[in-house]
Amino acid sequence: MGDGQVRVRKRRVFYVPGYDPFPPRRYREFYRKEGAAQADISGYSLSMEAETGSGLYVWKVRTRIDGAETEARVRVLVWSDLVQASMRRGILATYLLMVRTLWIFFSTGALKAMIRLRPGPMLTGAWPVGMLSAQMLVALLGFGAVWWAAHALIGGWVGHLVGVALGAGAMAAILIGFRRLDTKFFAYYMLYDFAQVAAHRGGYGADLSERLEAFADEVSAALRDGNDEVLIVGHSSGAALAVTLAAAVERRGLPEDGARLALLTLGQAIPMQGFLPEATRLRADLNQLAQSESVTWVDVTARGDGVCFWLTDPPAVCGVAPETPVNPLVFSAAFSETVSPEKWRQIRRQFFRLHIQYLACFERPRDYDYFQITAGPLLLADRYRGRMASPQVERRVYSPHRSVM
Repeated sequence: MGDGQVRVRKRRVFYVPGYDPFPPRRYREFYRKEGAAQADISGYSLSMEAETGSGLYVWKVRTRIDGAETEARVRVLVWSDLVQASMRRGILATYLLMVRTLWIFFSTGALKAMIRLRPGPMLTGAWPVGMLSAQMLVALLGFGAVWWAAHALIGGWVGHLVGVALGAGAMAAILIGFRRLDTKFFAYYMLYDFAQVAAHRGGYGADLSERLEAFADEVSAALRDGNDEVLIVGHSSGAALAVTLAAAVERRGLPEDGARLALLTLGQAIPMQGFLPEATRLRADLNQLAQSESVTWVDVTARGDGVCFWLTDPPAVCGVAPETPVNPLVFSAAFSETVSPEKWRQIRRQFFRLHIQYLACFERPRDYDYFQITAGPLLLADRYRGRMASPQVERRVYSPHRSVM
């Protein structure tokens, strides 16, 4: 330990996943597999065990790094049930949702601002629109082919009616077939992700707001439970939720003799929500954390991750950064340089695998090691004390809406 550094013996980690309908068990197993691999590569000891009996998705991690032993308790803050509820829509309702979502992002100026900020993620965002439109075109062609065949064979108004009926059935069958194949296309899934942000024009719905309040109760209690650090980790769409959660906990008051509160955002897509007109709470939370002396905030992205707004300072691009900001420290995980060439060739074109690389092991790690951050002996503040931001960080204002709650 260096001068002034606090040795972390006990840590609580609260992980906020992105828009994910699946149960969080797989995050635990991914941590187990990747953590063991990272420990072998980096030469430290890491053991993990699931915590049972509470009904929560929790696991304990013990590490021994440079002679220091640390215990961490990692808890997944579950909102997958809300995600599942938002995805329960029929095919016609989904197409109407696509039109509504596109209109909200376009009419509010958010879409234009996001394209100016980072065109890459917007190309990814165009995927569900393009794919669903292509599926509808194929279905319409199917309808037309069946109608023409029936009309040619039967003729007259009877052939016309039979053609319409059979064509409608063929069209429905094609669309249903595409829907069942969405585990390969991800068109419906990605549309629903954008749509849940646009549902309240950037605001939080009542169910999600209530869930965040419950999360804040739990995090606040952990600060007073004998821990050295309480770390909130927000990934993907969960990064915005993690920002709001950390700000809510800070507003409740941080204990003078309690744990240090820290925030780690990974692969964030905060501008997707922060650029919308009713994102007043999120922008207020960004402004609060940007000037907080009590909360350490580190934001890690990578250019190779086509689903995130890489190397953007969220408070700054949203237009709510103070004149002399304290947070966040923004830097790149540099996937192409920190994973092995073999692994990079394997995952570089797998959008979703790249998007979770922040939670995985690195064969050529630099100063970013997810497992040392979440279960190692250093506070997040001490780990990156003096660390410079990446030089390409974008801090110009892009958001067309800057009002705060």
